[in-house]
Amino acid sequence: MPKSKRDKKISLTETRRKGLEFKQKLVDEVRRSVDTYERLFVFSVENMRNAKLKDVRTAWKHSRFFFGKNKVIMLAFGRDKESEYKKNLHRVAAQLCGTVGLLFTNKSKEDVLEWFRVFSEPEFARSGNKATELVVLQEGPLEQFSHAMEPHLRQLGLPTELQKGIIHLRTEHTVCKEGDTLTPEQARILKLLGKQTVQFAIRVDYMWSTDGTFEELKTEIEPVVEVKPKKKGKKRGTIEKE
Repeated sequence: MPKSKRDKKISLTETRRKGLEFKQKLVDEVRRSVDTYERLFVFSVENMRNAKLKDVRTAWKHSRFFFGKNKVIMLAFGRDKESEYKKNLHRVAAQLCGTVGLLFTNKSKEDVLEWFRVFSEPEFARSGNKATELVVLQEGPLEQFSHAMEPHLRQLGLPTELQKGIIHLRTEHTVCKEGDTLTPEQARILKLLGKQTVQFAIRVDYMWSTDGTFEELKTEIEPVVEVKPKKKGKKRGTIEKE
């Protein structure tokens, strides 16, 4: 019986070697960036979304981002004074935990802080996020959904039924209250309603300069101001919020 092409044995030593090669390449790239750019910023991300981070990378294509592989990057910087690649990089390495990344750039400190201070984009909340407002669906038709959605809405916990091909709420339903920790079902309902209640934002926490200066930055992110349309009277099956 011929051997399947999928039945291919991979040497563990070969796998290990490739992993080491990747790590060494990352160390070299990080150190090359240290030598190339004037400043290094450590940033943290709120409500991480890969697509949004990709947009930020595109906007800052004149600079260099690193995100993830914190332990390898710590090795590139050095964990203490004796092993650090350049002065005070061990202090940067000490901050590399959690959802943080690095921005290498020649832009000024003022330019970086101002850009990220005003940058934020609304996003849909996920399970585990805190509800930012009370959301109530009134009894009546939900004409924004096709009839085929009715079983799914009912599965999410909405008291729905079909009347002449239109989805109706049998009774008023509270989707969430302000401060609630959202369940997967609540987060899904808010997304179906088109309600973006959180923001993707980046906070710049620390700066390192080529002269060895290390600085902690106390930055704030400007909240997204939602422009609400004027009320034209309450309709059945619409969202009510406080």
